[in-house]
Amino acid sequence: MTGSSVQGSSVQGSSVQGSSVQGSSVRGNVAQVSVYPVKSLAGRTVPEAQIGPAGLVGDRAWTVVDATTGERVTVKATPQMAAVVATGDDEADTTTLTQVLGRPVRLERAGAPQVDAAAVHLVSRAAVARAADGDVPEGCSADDPRANLLLDLPDGEDERGWVGRTVRIGAVEVAVTRTPKHCLGVYAEVRRPGTVRAGDPVEVLPG
Repeated sequence: MTGSSVQGSSVQGSSVQGSSVQGSSVRGNVAQVSVYPVKSLAGRTVPEAQIGPAGLVGDRAWTVVDATTGERVTVKATPQMAAVVATGDDEADTTTLTQVLGRPVRLERAGAPQVDAAAVHLVSRAAVARAADGDVPEGCSADDPRANLLLDLPDGEDERGWVGRTVRIGAVEVAVTRTPKHCLGVYAEVRRPGTVRAGDPVEVLPG
C-alpha cells in the first residue's frame, strides 16, 4: 500500500463570487481534495485526484480486518481508528492498529472502493462552519466530515440545494443524489470521470 503522512488543515470560511459560464452557474471552487486510502482511518490531502466511475482512485481501497475472525473492523464500533494515519508500511501500520485497537488486525486490499453510500462526498466550508456553531446531524463529526471534496461557495449558497442536479467540478461531472443522514454535505455519483484539482470551479449545470 502506498501511503503518506496526513497534514491537518484548518477549515476557514471565505467569500466566493458566483458567475455564469456557458449556461451553467459557477457556484464556487474546490478548496481541498482528500483521499482515504484505508477505510475508517485518517485521510490525506492531495493536490489532485483521478475520479473514476466508482469514485476517487485509491479511496477506501484497503480495509482493516480482524486477524482472528477475518471480519471487517469498522470505525462505528472502534472510533479510535479515525485518528490513525496509514504510513504505507503494512507491517508498521498493522502494529500500530493492533496496539490502538487492542487486538490483532491486518490490512486487506478491497476488490472495489469500500464507500458506504456514494462514490463522492462533497462538503462546503459553510456547512463545516454551521456545524461548528451546533448545526450538525447526530453522529457526525463537525471537525472531520471525511469528505472527498471541500468546497468554497459564495455566501448564501448551500450544496444541499443541489440534490437532483448535475454538477461539473473541473473535468468531472457528478449527479448529486442525496444528503447524508449522519454527516454534512451531499453525496454524488459519477457521470463523467476525470481529474479534479484544488482550485477547480464548481458549476451547477442547467436542467
